[in-house]
Amino acid sequence: MRYLLTSLKCLSLLVWLGGCASQEPNLPSSEILSPASLPLDHFGNMGQNENFDELLTLFRQNCEATATKQVYATVCEQALHVKDAKTFFRDAFELKKIEPNEQRSMLTGYYEPLLKGSLVKTKRYAYPIYAKPKDLVVMDSKDGGKKIRGRLEKGKLVPYFTRAQINKRKLNAEVLCYVDDRIDRYFLEVQGSGRVKFEDGRMLYIGYADKNGHSYHSLGREMINQGIFATPEEVSLQSIKAWLVKHPERIDTLLNANPSYVFFRKMEQTATGSLGLVLTPERSVAVDKRFIPLGSLLAIRSHSSVYDVEKFVFAQDTGGAIKGPNRADMFMGYGEYAVKVAGELKAPLEVWMMYPK
Repeated sequence: MRYLLTSLKCLSLLVWLGGCASQEPNLPSSEILSPASLPLDHFGNMGQNENFDELLTLFRQNCEATATKQVYATVCEQALHVKDAKTFFRDAFELKKIEPNEQRSMLTGYYEPLLKGSLVKTKRYAYPIYAKPKDLVVMDSKDGGKKIRGRLEKGKLVPYFTRAQINKRKLNAEVLCYVDDRIDRYFLEVQGSGRVKFEDGRMLYIGYADKNGHSYHSLGREMINQGIFATPEEVSLQSIKAWLVKHPERIDTLLNANPSYVFFRKMEQTATGSLGLVLTPERSVAVDKRFIPLGSLLAIRSHSSVYDVEKFVFAQDTGGAIKGPNRADMFMGYGEYAVKVAGELKAPLEVWMMYPK
């Protein structure tokens, strides 16, 4: 889900009216952008191997989002009348490197999980997937920054229930379905969207609706702190799940160390990001939108034993663990390959923004 508009007042008008004639482009701060720019042809293999016709199709789809038009208003219009895709990208953009800050530069991956579920609670299907609670209050902070979430108690706004508290009570919320595995339910929250398959073959698509407002605490980091893993390199989705399955008596305590809790909504389509568009495997990334505006077209480079990538991608999602300008989470899609790569990927990352000329 990470995470800059030139005019908050104008943004508010955009939400309600759908436009703002004087809106300046929503571009990253000059503090994180290299003052020098590079032409598209500089990116040798990336520029040579790219399917620019496909990239143009995806760019036009990306321009369907209001936030993208904040970044590329003129270029989005130009993209509708293109005859030569590569020439368009070469002439309309220049590449500016996004400089790292004190936070770690890293590429990770996420995927669309599949859970087994039921519309009715049973002994097997015992773990609820909640919609946004009716008593969850969401307010803008005084400075217009991070939203404040809580609930009213005797007329006062207090913090909403933590994960541990939610797991011990019945929420004032619709239960979308029940699933058979609390570990898988937890990782569904981390991924932000997924599919639930019922025994009769029906499929329910669900996506992020809201959260309880408590800060995200990494399960992998907690397991290192407790001495379960010695180094971050040992931590992956696969290693975490394998350890929890072998130690069921520790599951609740470890999961509850993360007080953050995600609520979901029914979807008519597969995984959808914060930009409001369906995510494209290995083309959509989650970023920290404080540094990189949603809708941005990026060039990324990362090499590891798990996943090598040099390509153009779209900033279409955010996430609680994605913090910093040189931090991205690659959407890997659905299926065994996606789970394997996303669960193990942790690699150095370089990022350039396709900056409108």
